[in-house]
Amino acid sequence: MVSPMNDKPTNIWFWIQNGEIFKSVSSPDNGTICIYNQQDRLILKRTGLSKIQVKQIEQNIILYGAKKVSKNAEPFRFLGK
Repeated sequence: MVSPMNDKPTNIWFWIQNGEIFKSVSSPDNGTICIYNQQDRLILKRTGLSKIQVKQIEQNIILYGAKKVSKNAEPFRFLGK
């Protein structure tokens, strides 16, 4: 079964906050955003958001120093130079 987030453009973000690595997977078209801790456990999920709301959340994540990565990027490449 194909996940709803796989059929539309997805944004993946990583950032370090309070010494921990966090990951966000968002889909503005689906109005969905999921945030995972460094153990890859889902800690926050929001659905039914507008594209504008998803973009606003992404902008807040950027304030924490988040880096957007490609779905095809090597793991932890964002931590490099």
